[in-house]
Amino acid sequence: MTENWSLYHPEIPEFLRRLAETPPMARLRQVGMNCGCEYTSFPRFAGWVPYSRFDHSVGVGLIVWHFTGDLRQSAAGLLHDAATPAFAHVVDFLHGDHLHQESTEARTAELIETSPELQALLKEYGLTTEDVADYHRYPIADNDSPQLSADRLEYTLGDLRCYGFAGADALRVFYEDLTVWRDESGRPELAFRTRETACAFTEASLQTAQVYVADEDRFAMQALADLLRDAVNRQVLTEDDLYRTESFVIQKLEADPASARRWRRFRRFCRVERSAERPENGLWFRIPAKLRYIDPLVAGLGRVSRLDAGVRQAQEAFLATDFACWIGVPEETAGEND
Repeated sequence: MTENWSLYHPEIPEFLRRLAETPPMARLRQVGMNCGCEYTSFPRFAGWVPYSRFDHSVGVGLIVWHFTGDLRQSAAGLLHDAATPAFAHVVDFLHGDHLHQESTEARTAELIETSPELQALLKEYGLTTEDVADYHRYPIADNDSPQLSADRLEYTLGDLRCYGFAGADALRVFYEDLTVWRDESGRPELAFRTRETACAFTEASLQTAQVYVADEDRFAMQALADLLRDAVNRQVLTEDDLYRTESFVIQKLEADPASARRWRRFRRFCRVERSAERPENGLWFRIPAKLRYIDPLVAGLGRVSRLDAGVRQAQEAFLATDFACWIGVPEETAGEND
């Protein structure tokens, strides 16, 4: 994804580049955006373009800088995922926070405060931990769903490319139509200049939203969370290990015979079935998901959902997604044997 940073801003400012080169940020090169799904054999996930938390973080920092020119806000945008664990939101599933997906944010301030490299740079640029540890303070960087923020914009554009839903030209059309407007409460928000582009972006973003709640995605994340929980309970892994790189965690899993068998089974998952009742055999979950979608502003006109009945109906259909059924794999697929 690194070649895509030029979409957000012509160059990376020195302060963002130097912050991105620190060890806490460099670790994110080995933490994926797709929460472990890319390690399975589900056809849905085959051929995805590599997309890391580092790529995403630099992109968010650049978007904030492009639209605000503000050092604090841009640094906060860059550092917002600094404490993201291996497999990202899988650890929220592990902690029982899969509907909010906020449990992994708790370590951000501590990580920034205890990193000598980050502290030295923040001091050099006249910044403090408090200035950059909570990007929720800055509406352009982050705001409440379904509004459009730099964070939500970057992972949507990134996933449109990663999943093969949109090419570089389409992403550029979306990005270059953006400006800063005021939301219903008078706070700054990224908004589209034209209704047509806003509607096209909203429809495209619903494609990525469907992936986030797909049966394969939910199943993979819960299965991996259970695998990690077992490894932590048996002291194969510690909670702190989860805040290393994915390659480090995988290496520790593969060093333990029982965890290695479960990891190989996870890698082999290739299809998921649905059932109204829980089957007696196999690996089955009934689990809801966070319904993430975007309802952006059109400058001077309002939210897309108020401007286009078709888009509004598509959003309502998505929000009515039913998670009542069991999803899983039959016994022959879920077996522990190699």
